[in-house]
Amino acid sequence: MDAEKYKKLFQISERLHSTLNVDILLGELFVTLKEEYPDYSYCLFLSLESYNHSDLPILELEYDSENMAVITAYESGEIQFESSDLPRHAALYAPLKGTSGVYGVMQVIAPDVTEFPAGEAEFIMLLSECAGRALGNAQIHQQSKKTISDLQLINKTSHQLNSNQPLIETMTFMSEQIKSSFEAQEVGFFLFTKNQLKAKVLPGSTPFFFTQQARIYIDYIKGKFQQNNEPLFIGDFNLPSYPSTAFHSVMAVPVVVSKKLKGFSIIMHPDPFYFTFDAFKLLQSLVHHSSLALTNALLRNQLEKLVITDHLTKLYSRKFLDEKIQQSMDKDEEGTFIIMDIDNFKEINDTYGHQIGDLILVQVANIIKGNIRQSGIGARWGGEELAIYLPAIPLETGVMIAQRILNKVSESSDPHITISCGVSYWKREFQDSYEYLFKRADEALYRAKHTGKNKVVIQGDTVMAG
Repeated sequence: MDAEKYKKLFQISERLHSTLNVDILLGELFVTLKEEYPDYSYCLFLSLESYNHSDLPILELEYDSENMAVITAYESGEIQFESSDLPRHAALYAPLKGTSGVYGVMQVIAPDVTEFPAGEAEFIMLLSECAGRALGNAQIHQQSKKTISDLQLINKTSHQLNSNQPLIETMTFMSEQIKSSFEAQEVGFFLFTKNQLKAKVLPGSTPFFFTQQARIYIDYIKGKFQQNNEPLFIGDFNLPSYPSTAFHSVMAVPVVVSKKLKGFSIIMHPDPFYFTFDAFKLLQSLVHHSSLALTNALLRNQLEKLVITDHLTKLYSRKFLDEKIQQSMDKDEEGTFIIMDIDNFKEINDTYGHQIGDLILVQVANIIKGNIRQSGIGARWGGEELAIYLPAIPLETGVMIAQRILNKVSESSDPHITISCGVSYWKREFQDSYEYLFKRADEALYRAKHTGKNKVVIQGDTVMAG
């Protein structure tokens, strides 16, 4: 090969090694081939997954390829030749070798010859070696960037789990991180009950996992983890009993703490074989590093519930109710507060005993929970007094709810009891405070108790008999 060719090869080598971007590098390689051999045809068979060129002659290197010269060049790392008479041409297959192995094979076809020109073969062989080294450097760079990105994901998620944020915020953050990093369509988190018979869907899971359609995936994976704790990597999920499953790519990793199975995580995509094995390893690492922090977050959430929840009625505590009313008065336009008292409760305790008294409190609490929306807050105010706060609810609606609860208590309680209710209301356009809101409701309740009981009294003088 003459000096001019070596000079040109040096210039090409500088261009190829000037970038660590695989896509730019591949583009440069084809530009070089087109400049040097405008009459030749060429193709790259690559084992790399990280390229985005759909407009260049690049094919995935497959072992079932009919062209054995490609496979031989890839496996041996040696240049291969082929020739054909119909049509007449000679082909060269040069492996793209880097420091970490062979990344693919470059096919170059010279037309109208039966033997590949020796001088051009030497140049192309050196070009392929140069391209292979450049590809190796770019691949190492991309792998390093991906490793850093993966570690940042694990670190960021673990930090969030240890940040004492509310559980729903923590789990939603983790779900969004996984969806973004893995391009998953559905992400689910599940906690086993003590006997591991049921798997509870945790907040932060995508809405699909709260539907009946999700049960086939949840039950299948739950069953697998009940047999052993091995992570699942399913490329094409199909069950004979459910031939038309919507999601085919499924990855699931158990949450194990102190060698005990606590729960699991699932991510899914409709397309088969969508997730790579590297993604599977990353998900395992992410869940493994997050397991202890996730368990601590769950325990913290349970502890918070115990602190803000009355142990008998399972209604919220008065302190929690106070905080929620103050928050509502900062952000909402209006709200209704109801305080209620079980009539003649001391007589009930004296007649039936405190155990029946507790049962009655639970009955009334259950009626309250069954008659307020999710945004409504039912609380145990103290003793036999219970309270409800309805954020962003007008007075008329709040009074209807109080009346409905009063009627249901009278109709369904056993032994039969009645309640009295005091209702107060605030609106942003009027100067108000939550202390005064309580005071008005308490005064209304006092009037209800001292004007016959079993009635709803609204702040002011309005009385509604039961």
